[in-house]
Amino acid sequence: MKRIWAAIIVGAVVLAIPATGLSQPRVTITYWQYFFESKVKLVDQLIAQFEAQHPGVKVAHEHFPYDAYNQKVASAVPAGQGPDVINLFYGWVPLYVDSGYLQPLPPDAFPPVQIERDYVPMIKASRLDGKYWAIPTAVRSLAMFYNADLFRAAAVVRPPVTWEEFQAAAERLTARDDRGRITTMGFGVAPSGQDHHLLREVLFRQWGASPYSADNRRVTYATPAGAEALRWYTELITKSKVGAIDFFPGAGGYRNAFMAGRAGMIVDGSFAIGAIRRGTRASWGVAPLPGRTIGGAPSNFGSYWVHGLTARAQGPRREAAIQFLKFLVSEQTQRLWLDAVGELPAYKRLVEDPRLGADPVMGPFVSALPHARATFFVDEAAQRQVLVDAVNEVVLNNKPPRQALEEAAAKEQKVLDEFWAKRKRP
Repeated sequence: MKRIWAAIIVGAVVLAIPATGLSQPRVTITYWQYFFESKVKLVDQLIAQFEAQHPGVKVAHEHFPYDAYNQKVASAVPAGQGPDVINLFYGWVPLYVDSGYLQPLPPDAFPPVQIERDYVPMIKASRLDGKYWAIPTAVRSLAMFYNADLFRAAAVVRPPVTWEEFQAAAERLTARDDRGRITTMGFGVAPSGQDHHLLREVLFRQWGASPYSADNRRVTYATPAGAEALRWYTELITKSKVGAIDFFPGAGGYRNAFMAGRAGMIVDGSFAIGAIRRGTRASWGVAPLPGRTIGGAPSNFGSYWVHGLTARAQGPRREAAIQFLKFLVSEQTQRLWLDAVGELPAYKRLVEDPRLGADPVMGPFVSALPHARATFFVDEAAQRQVLVDAVNEVVLNNKPPRQALEEAAAKEQKVLDEFWAKRKRP
């Protein structure tokens, strides 16, 4: 893909954000994020630009493996150590607020009215107790990556537009050895990857089940319609046998299988574009997620990583942290972030650029944003696990989908009840 805003970015190596006048004595602030190579490299470049414009501020950049990230935060921030500005998944915000890790964004620097005017609607998932606690540089949606070479070999003439077509294409794309073992998956299934989002915000809704009540206090997907959606998904593994859980081990195994030419289709986020571009030798493309029927109501999952101020940021460090946070979410940074990381801008006016929508790789993700919902997670890890467990109960233990879904809903309802019990109704 050609660089979307190359002509705009050329000449903007030093971002045009005014200096704040912060001067000696030099203030040092710390920024934390989990390790994602393209993000780490870009943030290093951004820090150099920020420091050049703010000679009184130094930013220390630290990153950690994803699996250890929350544990590092939990041990550092309560002890008054660690970051002043932190990058976190939006679904962790309620847990971080409850734990006292974050301070609310100052409304004079980040006016809520301005946030809701300028940002895509999913940003509201970062509002809690009437306050915004963090803000993104970029947002994501889901789409279908497909191996065009495998499509041609299997005589699949175009990306599927319905899930029925998707299943038929996956069956044609699946290859097995003489013993009947899968050697190439038609669909790289990933319940713990992006497929739990696919189930919750796409398949449940398309089959006619709303996952949660409007106030996010009740789990509502344990219905006959929700069970049929779960049945359809799990039968891709148990009946059609077009994919296998952990075919390639690890949370990103489905993506690794795709890049190795061992999966014909995967559902993934726009954040995967860079890795897939670098690691895939075959011809590949991106298409919108299929629908239940042609012309049926579309649905998608939207997500984002946010930057917030920790409780540690106080005094002169707090003022410097606010300036760095403004820099990280500025329009110029959002443009660079798209180019370097592959995530979509969070500003409405940027994501609505017709050149972005017409791009063959980015376009399917952009077209999904109007109907992408960011699940309001109160404990993202626990809520993810209940759906992963439901899939495993059906696939591994032959449990009826309705029973597995009812058990999942009961577990998740307990998580919600414990969270909301701490808060008064607005």
